[in-house]
Amino acid sequence: MNRRLVLASVAVVLLVGLAGCSAFGGGISDDELDRNQSYDDLRDTDSDVTIDIEDGNLISNGEFRAVYDLNDTDELSLYRSSFYQEEPLDIHSVRYWYPNGTEVTGSELEVDQGQSSTTVQVPDGNGTLALSGQAGSNTFQLPAYVSGSYEVTVPEGHRTSNFLLGNARPGGYDREVIDDRERLTWDELDSTISLRYYQTRNIPLFLGLVGLVVVIGSIGIAYYYRQVKQLQQEREELGLDVELEDDDNDGPPPGLR
Repeated sequence: MNRRLVLASVAVVLLVGLAGCSAFGGGISDDELDRNQSYDDLRDTDSDVTIDIEDGNLISNGEFRAVYDLNDTDELSLYRSSFYQEEPLDIHSVRYWYPNGTEVTGSELEVDQGQSSTTVQVPDGNGTLALSGQAGSNTFQLPAYVSGSYEVTVPEGHRTSNFLLGNARPGGYDREVIDDRERLTWDELDSTISLRYYQTRNIPLFLGLVGLVVVIGSIGIAYYYRQVKQLQQEREELGLDVELEDDDNDGPPPGLR
């Protein structure tokens, strides 16, 4: 009986473990891989990789679209780095174009999502791969899965140029604004792209807040200075703030004679 209980317990533990692994790395459905998305505007560039970031809202984060000219690369390992480990990148609307222009959808490719990365295998390493995923709220971070030239466009009305509110790494990029959209380009990139951007309409609000803080701080300093001067005057009137000087005469200290 004890042996049967042990075997049954082991079987339950194994089943639970397998179910947990399956739930953690459940993969990406064909519906998500084939979800509708347009990449025509991103394919018409001279960069090896073109990324377009769309703004989110108070309820959801933004999204990005990316097109990769694979340049003799038949497999991509897609991931994002967290504080503790690498996590698989959740993607949707996957498309692949053969060098001759023939298009296939994501469900026709080999896409495998594991515990640390999402692997996409393509039939020809010289084709073009497109995918979409989630961006942060006013932030974007993505490793350079292939080396080459990169072009990244931030959401309309947003910028990375203010050193207090925005940031773009790595350096060495060119920046231009076209139709109220900031575009960053790198001639060669092989490290993680990290962007922090802000809405240009928030700049007056930010400057106004800084001005208000300065005014309130100035009033506080003036009030404190006035209180100190008043206290000093009262001490002088009471003879408690007179400096002692070298005096050879005997007698009580100044102010008490």
